[in-house]
Amino acid sequence: MSVAAERFERAAILGVAMAEETRRILRSHLRPAEVSADGTVLVNVPFPDSAVLRVVLEVATECFARAGASPEQARREALESVLQLAGPETERRRDMG
Repeated sequence: MSVAAERFERAAILGVAMAEETRRILRSHLRPAEVSADGTVLVNVPFPDSAVLRVVLEVATECFARAGASPEQARREALESVLQLAGPETERRRDMG
């Protein structure tokens, strides 16, 4: 295996581990604190889990945002991507196959 392939594989393993940890954190705090008029659900995630999610979202913004997107739009796109990755396993399997 080439060095580049090995690095890619390690990065993929790390990404999967981060998605699993994000899923665990979200599930453990998934008690809606408030539902706004537009249907947005607010979830209270206390420290230290909130710090982990913040870092995951910052990195995801860099990875998933479209070029030219506003900072707010980039954050929303990143959040959507993270929520999809952290979603229930059955939904991911259905989407993949």
